[in-house]
Amino acid sequence: MNDVDATGRTGQRGPAPAARRVIAQAGFEARGLLSHGEQLLVSVGLPLMALIALAITDAPSLGMGARIDLATAGVLALAIISTAFTGQAILLGFERRWGVLRMLGTTPLGRDGLLLAKALSVFAVLVVQFLVLGLVAAFLGWRPDPAGIPGAIVVTVLGVLAFVSLAALVGGTLRAEAVLALANLLWIVLAAAGGVLIPADRFPEPWSTIVSFLPSSALGDGLRAALVNGAFPTGDILVLGVWAAVTGLLASRLLRWSD
Repeated sequence: MNDVDATGRTGQRGPAPAARRVIAQAGFEARGLLSHGEQLLVSVGLPLMALIALAITDAPSLGMGARIDLATAGVLALAIISTAFTGQAILLGFERRWGVLRMLGTTPLGRDGLLLAKALSVFAVLVVQFLVLGLVAAFLGWRPDPAGIPGAIVVTVLGVLAFVSLAALVGGTLRAEAVLALANLLWIVLAAAGGVLIPADRFPEPWSTIVSFLPSSALGDGLRAALVNGAFPTGDILVLGVWAAVTGLLASRLLRWSD
């Protein structure tokens, strides 16, 4: 569409402002995530089943504190990983296969804009996830410590950034079939032995020390420290910040627009 400037000359309208481009793409991404049944199963259904299973059983040990409080914090961390990493990595892998990223590469959005839009779409989906999981957990007796809410918000934001960047690194560099297998495998491994549902200090050494430096453990332990104990988990926040910075930098440089 042509515009007319102050001198009466016509010219081509430039691209929309960067913020508007990112928000528009984020809205498109969020609608896509919420409209796919298989994605909702991974992002809401599986964490919900994990929450109920942990709440009604006595094993495995989740540490000191009310079991439902510990279980809910871990399941919220699992929901973040499900949406920010597993879902996004698989989606990116097949977007490259189908040529969607190649098309986006011709727009002013850019790699950084795409990563930010995907992170914002994850936050939108997390609102739905946290609402559903929180209501069920509250029904089961969950009572988070209000003093820990600021820390939980910081942990959640950095956790989303770290895992979205990791998803972009995996989904933006590997072939779609490899992404599908690796993303699902990592989800299982992290849920079972990555410090998400079971705190890192419940594992034997040296695995306990190794796990404590993973973003999954920092996310799970950070939410447990904040929502169960009302603490501000500085150490876990630092770990997540480092992961977010490193994976974000690598993803912005290595993400490929096509196979």
